[in-house]
Amino acid sequence: MNQKNLCFHLCICAVAMAYTLTATAQATNRSVKFAVPNSQIEVLGIKSVTLQSQTDLIKARFPAEVVAPTTARQVVSSPVAGLVAQLLVQQNQAVQPGTPLVRIASSELGQLQLQLLQATARAKLARQSARREQALFDEGIIPQRRVQEAQSALMEGEAVLNQAKAALRLSGMSDVTIQRIAVSGKPQDSITLTATQAGIVTEIAVKSGQRVGAATALLQVAQTDSLRLDIQIPVSENMNWPAGTKIKVLGRNVAARILSVSPIVSSSSQTLNMRAEVEGNTGQIRSGEFVTVELPLAATPGSWDVPLSAVVHDGNQAYVFVRTSQGFEARLVKVVVSAGQLVRVQGSLKVGEQIAVGGVVVLKSAWLNALETK
Repeated sequence: MNQKNLCFHLCICAVAMAYTLTATAQATNRSVKFAVPNSQIEVLGIKSVTLQSQTDLIKARFPAEVVAPTTARQVVSSPVAGLVAQLLVQQNQAVQPGTPLVRIASSELGQLQLQLLQATARAKLARQSARREQALFDEGIIPQRRVQEAQSALMEGEAVLNQAKAALRLSGMSDVTIQRIAVSGKPQDSITLTATQAGIVTEIAVKSGQRVGAATALLQVAQTDSLRLDIQIPVSENMNWPAGTKIKVLGRNVAARILSVSPIVSSSSQTLNMRAEVEGNTGQIRSGEFVTVELPLAATPGSWDVPLSAVVHDGNQAYVFVRTSQGFEARLVKVVVSAGQLVRVQGSLKVGEQIAVGGVVVLKSAWLNALETK
């Protein structure tokens, strides 16, 4: 058959491809070599690529939500009932540990400070009494029982004093302020709440002059340098990515590291929740934002990442066309996974071999025709 007739025959076979595919599907390996003259390859639009050894081209993509870890959020609540005397920060303001946030005026503070001053005075008196009794006992003037009673009274007084200090700490007062009040004897009518961590003021729930009860949420401070990704993975796509696997956020210069994968499947969405920690460069994403992440698919021995257009099917079997000296050979492969326009396959392929990625429809027709005439 001359070249002109061969070209015509191949084109006719391409039109009848769908019918031939169904008629020739079998469960056996139908690998076969068939001739395609070099002069016809370009005419028929056949294009080839060289197989490379790397198998890290395919990435799985899944939706993810950017979240702040629970340890990165501080809810500042009013420790006592009182009046919001002054807001010292604004929304979206950056704060550091110790930055004043809000000042609360409260009558409850007066009672707590009074208890502190009374306990301080009693403890001071008990301490002096215990020293005096010990000195008298050492001189043989009083019995030891008097010393023991004085020591017991001192321990009781110090316990009451510690309890009064703890009550003021719970009200949000610092140890420095408590000590200053105890020494000076001068109480204060308000308390200033400060940030315990660096972050951004994300929410202010009150206004100046507003009365609040104890435990009322006043504002929130969230860390921006510590973010997580909640990734939803379909159960059918579970590739058992281990903890520590590196992933990236699509379209952003942001990398993350897998922390864990939930062992529980969501009954409503049939997905697994994967948690990843963002590593550095958190300024390109924000908490609450939805993004797309890319996860690498682990390579297996004998795996090759090829364009989707290179794979053809005959029934339930997949093939690629490998270039030979006389034309092409249909080589049996197994599709492992696909992602976008790439497919990972396993088969008896070698580095440096050329596989067809264009004009595959024409090659398939020629292949099936070769099988019929074989």
